Amino acid sequence: MRYLLAIILSACSLTAHADSMAGGALRFPAEQIIHFSKQVEKTLAARGARVAIVARVGRPPAEMPEGMHFTHVSFAVYSQITTADGRKLPGYAMYNDYQSNEQPDTSSLVQDFPVDFFAGVAVLEAGILIPSAELQKRLLDTINSPVYRQLHDPHYSAIANPYTLGRQNCTEHTLDVINAAIYQTADINFIKAVEKKYFIAQPVNVSRFKLMLGALFSSEITLSDQPGTPVTATFETIADYLKKYDNGAQMYIITPEP
Repeated sequence: MRYLLAIILSACSLTAHADSMAGGALRFPAEQIIHFSKQVEKTLAARGARVAIVARVGRPPAEMPEGMHFTHVSFAVYSQITTADGRKLPGYAMYNDYQSNEQPDTSSLVQDFPVDFFAGVAVLEAGILIPSAELQKRLLDTINSPVYRQLHDPHYSAIANPYTLGRQNCTEHTLDVINAAIYQTADINFIKAVEKKYFIAQPVNVSRFKLMLGALFSSEITLSDQPGTPVTATFETIADYLKKYDNGAQMYIITPEP
């Protein structure tokens, strides 16, 4: 069951609250999470990032399938944030595709902040992918347009196939938004054609039998969108994609400063 749980969690965290301060069990002191969150924000700001893709480690690495390390990705968007006392401060808002707590085979788009994003993580480590300045501009336009929500498919699968329609997870939605921004389109069929041609997905290195067995116990696993060898998108494969096709894209791994 532990191995099956690792598969379930291989693409995204379980729920919007499972890794947040509001509902998840904290593995680190709150002060340490806050400090690390600010460190990530300062790193983004120092590099002039208006939009970045940020990843977290929501499960112990030993529990993750081969080739998978980060468990959830989000867009970090530089914003004017309104505090509880009404002040407006510059900072980063996180744009997530989170799995539903009540219905594990569904997801929704949720906005939170870095301290929420990193609460409940298994390791204080962040993957940061900063696109080129031109792609950041296009991403900002796309995220602020109806296209961002139009590309969301609420039918969730932890191992969603990025080449097909019908199921989606956080990494696939992120990839779809990136390609919508690159090609300035909302045509999902065109986006999928592009991804089939240029994007190299991560094989899910578990037998179909074990995945089918996992599906018997959890509605968040399905092979309905996996016509062949199961594959999914990961932070690492998205980073490889942008580093190859987006001139100027940069990737960083952030660990707690001394």
